[in-house]
Amino acid sequence: MKKYILLSLVLLLGNVVFAQKIKVENLQRFDTRRIHFGFSLGINSGSFALQRKPYNHFTDSLASIDVKSQSGFSLGIVSDLHIHKHFNLRFVPTLVFGQRNLSYLFIPRNGLPKLVETTVESTYLDFPLLFKYRSARLNNFAAYVIAGAKYSVDLASNQDVNNDEIPVTIVKLKQNTMAAEVGVGTDFFLPYFKFGIELKMSYTLDDALIHDNTELSAPIERIAPKMFMLTFLFEG
Repeated sequence: MKKYILLSLVLLLGNVVFAQKIKVENLQRFDTRRIHFGFSLGINSGSFALQRKPYNHFTDSLASIDVKSQSGFSLGIVSDLHIHKHFNLRFVPTLVFGQRNLSYLFIPRNGLPKLVETTVESTYLDFPLLFKYRSARLNNFAAYVIAGAKYSVDLASNQDVNNDEIPVTIVKLKQNTMAAEVGVGTDFFLPYFKFGIELKMSYTLDDALIHDNTELSAPIERIAPKMFMLTFLFEG
């Protein structure tokens, strides 16, 4: 029985390899073009890399700060410059809608615990410049890695809000930030366009927090927004 199973697997593998060899490639001249365009649709999960200031047991009533990831989505325009057989330079301006929640637990020495939750919403206009290294095509499939940096403008930034003039204290973030991006993806060459699936992470390089010495910002040493993105790309 084992011999028959092994023989069947060998024959099946041989048929798959043969089929791969004779399969007609789509978009055979796609890589000969110097530049091409497209668009992207994506979903994301935003979070913070948060560094708290040293804890003082005698004066600090803040027991913990928890970051709760939230989902969002994005829309982008793809501009791709073909600079080598396997290398591309990509500029993908993207509108990204994201959100993160912060949960503060205060436990005063003489009082009841208090839970304070605040929402940090962002609408980013991202300007990423990325290098893409793609494998050789296997018929209508290829894999790639991508890395680079991006400049982000938060259109929903609250950096100019005065916490003394509003009833609820908010966590204020800088409007302009820089981040590194790295990811992996796959390209599928269809008859009329190239379809890509990309998984990518971005990590802000500088401190994005505005230190205005409120009860929510004072305990924090540094905040770096980060985001995981699943993107679907349509390029022609």
